[in-house]
Amino acid sequence: MSKQPAKTLFITGSSSGLGRATARVFSSKGWNVIATMRAPEKEAELGKLPGVVLLGLDITDKRQIEAAAARAVEMGEVDVVFNNAGYGLAGPLEGTTDEQILRIVDTNLLGTIRTTKAFIPHFRKKRSGLFINTTSIGGLVAVPFNSLYHATKWALEGWGESMAFELNQLGIGMKTVSPGGMKTDFFTRSFDVGRHADYDALVSKVMGVITDPKRMETYSTPGQIAEVVYEAATDGKDQLRYVAGADAKATYAARLQLGDEAFRKAIGQQFFGSA
Repeated sequence: MSKQPAKTLFITGSSSGLGRATARVFSSKGWNVIATMRAPEKEAELGKLPGVVLLGLDITDKRQIEAAAARAVEMGEVDVVFNNAGYGLAGPLEGTTDEQILRIVDTNLLGTIRTTKAFIPHFRKKRSGLFINTTSIGGLVAVPFNSLYHATKWALEGWGESMAFELNQLGIGMKTVSPGGMKTDFFTRSFDVGRHADYDALVSKVMGVITDPKRMETYSTPGQIAEVVYEAATDGKDQLRYVAGADAKATYAARLQLGDEAFRKAIGQQFFGSA
C-alpha cells in the first residue's frame, strides 16, 4: 500500500504564542505546515522544523491574504486553515482612538473572515477541508474595559456558528477554539491600551485582577492549547466549539450554571466589589 501524503495546515499569526506552538505540534505529528507571519525573514527556528514552510502575511492586508492563499494552494492541497492571528486591546472606549478601533477589527475579525473567504473555493471544489478559528473565553464571557476585544471575539463566535451551517452543506467544517489565559508575553507583545485619565483608577483595579500572579498560575501554556487545536483538527467530531484550558472551562461552566445575569453580577463583584 502506498503511504498517504501528509496533510497540510495553514496558520496565521505563527511568529509567537499559540500560532508558533501549533506549528510545532503539527510538525511533530507529521503534518506539513504553512506558517504565516508578517516578517518571516526574522524567524530563525520554525523554518527548520520538518515540513514547515514560512510565508509572509499581514492579516490586515486583503491583497496579501489572497496572495498567500493562492500560494499555499499552489504548493499542494490544504486540509486545515487555522485562523489564529489576533491581539488584545484594553481600556475605556472613551480613551481609544479610531485607529485603534479599526486596527483591532481589521486584525481580529476581518482578517479571519477574509482568510476564510480566500480558502473556501479550494475547499468547495474538493468538498472537504476544515477552518479552525481562535476566539477566546472572551468571546463567551465579558470583563470590564475590554469591550473592543470582546466585540471582535464575540463576533467571531457568532460568525463561526453561522458559517458552520453554511459550509457543512459543502462538506467543509468550521470549528472554534476558545482559550482562556495563556502563559505568554501577550500583555507586552500583543496588547494595546486605550487611556483616559478619568478611568485610570478603575482600569488599574481591573488589570490588577486580570494580571494577578495567582490568577496567571492557572493559565495554560501555548503548547497545551495547541494540543486542543490538534484535537479539533483530527477528532472528526461534528463539534463547533472547543473551550480550551482549565480556567476557561471553569469560567464558562460558571456562566452556564449561574445564568447570564447572575454571572454578570458576580463579575462586577469580582472586579469592583459590587455589581
